[in-house]
Amino acid sequence: MAQSKDPTGSGERARIGGAMRIDPALVRELAQLLTENELTEIEVADGDRRVKVKREPAAVIGAAPAAAAAPALSAPPMHAKEDIGEPTEEVAGTSVKSPMVGTAFMSPEPGGKPFIEVGDAIKAGDTLLIVEAMKVMNPITAPEGGVIKKIMVADAQPVEFDQPLVIIG
Repeated sequence: MAQSKDPTGSGERARIGGAMRIDPALVRELAQLLTENELTEIEVADGDRRVKVKREPAAVIGAAPAAAAAPALSAPPMHAKEDIGEPTEEVAGTSVKSPMVGTAFMSPEPGGKPFIEVGDAIKAGDTLLIVEAMKVMNPITAPEGGVIKKIMVADAQPVEFDQPLVIIG
């Protein structure tokens, strides 16, 4: 039997008799990263060993707090953008972008009145929406006063870093 490196750090060979040895602590750590960062899949490679941990959105339906978020996770972001209208021409104004990866919420509580609507007059410092990241609610505030020209995201939609959220004119 050929000896191989110990990428798991467990003191055992990575392959025994052709079967891959999996480090349970590594898998648990990857699963925790999925949960903490609201990811659905993570993969790591170490030499010829690859470990992929994947979480299906349907798996969280059994948990009461996560059940409300499950439909947003299962809907692709393009669908949510289509619901609010994808712009076909440029809208003039200041684009407020997401400072982080997370989930955008348009109101302070589920079913509540949205912070903003198209046409609303706002002033610098007004809360436009909330981006939840790692269970922390981060208010996104207006950098300047003006009128809401376009809302680029839907409620409970996943957002990426630097993604346009709102246009102020």
